[in-house]
Amino acid sequence: MRDGRLRSQPKRQEAHGRSHPGLSLKRFADEARFFKAWVEKPMLTGAVSPSGRFLARMMARYVDPSGRGPVIELGPGTGPVTLALIQRGVAPERLILVEYDAEFCKLLKRRFPRATVVQGDAYDLPGTLAGMLTEPAAAVVSSLPLLTKPDPDRLRLLGDAFQIMAPGGRFVQFTYGMISPIPRKARGVEPVEYVAEASPAVWLNLPPARVFAYQAAPEGAVRKLRPAEALIGKIRKGTGRMKEEFKERTDRMQSEIRLATAKAKQDFGGRRNKNHNDNKPPPALALLRKIGEARRSPKR
Repeated sequence: MRDGRLRSQPKRQEAHGRSHPGLSLKRFADEARFFKAWVEKPMLTGAVSPSGRFLARMMARYVDPSGRGPVIELGPGTGPVTLALIQRGVAPERLILVEYDAEFCKLLKRRFPRATVVQGDAYDLPGTLAGMLTEPAAAVVSSLPLLTKPDPDRLRLLGDAFQIMAPGGRFVQFTYGMISPIPRKARGVEPVEYVAEASPAVWLNLPPARVFAYQAAPEGAVRKLRPAEALIGKIRKGTGRMKEEFKERTDRMQSEIRLATAKAKQDFGGRRNKNHNDNKPPPALALLRKIGEARRSPKR
């Protein structure tokens, strides 16, 4: 038995070794496709390589595989997050993959034949998914390069995602930054109240990334501020109060100066008129004249 076990080990290692180059070649081919797409359309692709498996697993972790309704993936590219969702337990039939690039769409159809692949603009979800959803989505998972878009487009995308999801559904987004890629408000867009949960940094991804999961805030709920946000709010409030107090003191001082100046002018004008009527020079002028006369008088 021992000899049999020893003889069987090289076979397993050999089999593992044969499969490994295939995975490496597939990864290399995907990176080459991504790099080509990035060179041709850098603002649409947003990255030079697909998401790593550690980041893809982190994103899939925020999706409940037992939920009802479809799971919509935005910008799947070559499908690393799609594969992680399936490994997580999401049935391929529930997946709706929205991809803008035609070549990526062909690749996704070959790799995930049971998923629904839609070529369209993820930033226009109502138009792209018109007539396709028979029930609210369970989640929306996004690998879109949000930081290449202005704030209004990002906030509008989140609002559209909340409209097609069931209550409690999550919008899952990764970012290479350490702060939320979606703002709280943006000019020209209706405010979207949400709560956000951030994952730990995925250091094994290159470059390191982080995942944010957004949910619509309950109607009328008061969002609890994080310590940093609360501190910033206090500083802003205190700064505003200091500005008001400073302005009030400045106005008061300016008023007192104006009143004192007017009073001094009035007093000086009254004295000058009185001295003019009495044909008497002001005391200071009389003193100067006396000094001048003393200097001109001959010494005895």
